[in-house]
Amino acid sequence: MKNEFEWIRSISPGFHYHKEVITGIGDDAAVVREKAGYDTVLAVDTMVEDVHFTKETMPLKAIGRKALAVNVSDLAAMGAVPLYFIVSIAVPKSGWTQEEIGEIYSGMKGLAEKYPMDLIGGDTVSIKEKLVISVTVTGRVEKDRALLRSSAEPGDLLFLTGKIGYAAAGLDRLLKEGKQAWDDEDPFIQAHQSPDPHVKYGRGFVESGKRIAANDVSDGAAHESKEIAEASGVDVNIEWEKLPEVDRFAFLSDEKQEEWLLRGGEDFCLIGTASPKTCAELEERNLPLYIIGSVEEGKGRVWLERSGRRSELLGGGYTHF
Repeated sequence: MKNEFEWIRSISPGFHYHKEVITGIGDDAAVVREKAGYDTVLAVDTMVEDVHFTKETMPLKAIGRKALAVNVSDLAAMGAVPLYFIVSIAVPKSGWTQEEIGEIYSGMKGLAEKYPMDLIGGDTVSIKEKLVISVTVTGRVEKDRALLRSSAEPGDLLFLTGKIGYAAAGLDRLLKEGKQAWDDEDPFIQAHQSPDPHVKYGRGFVESGKRIAANDVSDGAAHESKEIAEASGVDVNIEWEKLPEVDRFAFLSDEKQEEWLLRGGEDFCLIGTASPKTCAELEERNLPLYIIGSVEEGKGRVWLERSGRRSELLGGGYTHF
């Protein structure tokens, strides 16, 4: 078994994709040279065993991939280019082997190569019970061009860049069936185990130069819509029948449908608002959108239109407290 320092050396990358990295793993701290004309974007997220994952619901590489993906999704929502990441991992004294932790890092590496991103530091400690993975990511966006939740205006359309409810459906099956449900071809299982951050959309929104509000769907579309509504001082109206592939969930009760599609979370597409003209221009830029509602004057409320009725969506999505 490797000691801590041998282990760190074993996961250290042999090179860096970005020349701005002056020093990464191997010193007390990483040193990165800033690039003129850009703002730095930072995000952090933590995944905890038995809260966000178990060995029964996710393969080891998928755990690592998702730990990085949820952070990259935050960068996507800001329109940033992903650049670097730092990993802190607390490993239980029993129940996890170095080989298994290596598989988790391998999953992160697989996603990092896509953008590409450099692993530039982190920390490894022991803990009594459950595995804890905390990832911090850094990206950059053109100066004063970051996408903000506070940019929505009355008259905007509300859009999604992907489907929602799939991750909640996948998790439901995984919790019931465990490893027997693992299936690389099942869109619901893959939505939960292997989300794909919508960086292309975030960058496309910034490059369009248009006013666009955006948020990533991590805690549920209702919750993210509420955050946009409150930050912008408007009301948001969601039209149920316009949600993508909503008929696939018709076998569920109305209450369960709304739980999975609007509050389930972890879909990691983007939800946002823009003027009708901007939405049309984004489509022309090969950034297809699902138009699911509109923005109106108000005070931070979210409304749902369904079957001819309109009601306020109270409560949010997933919360730890």
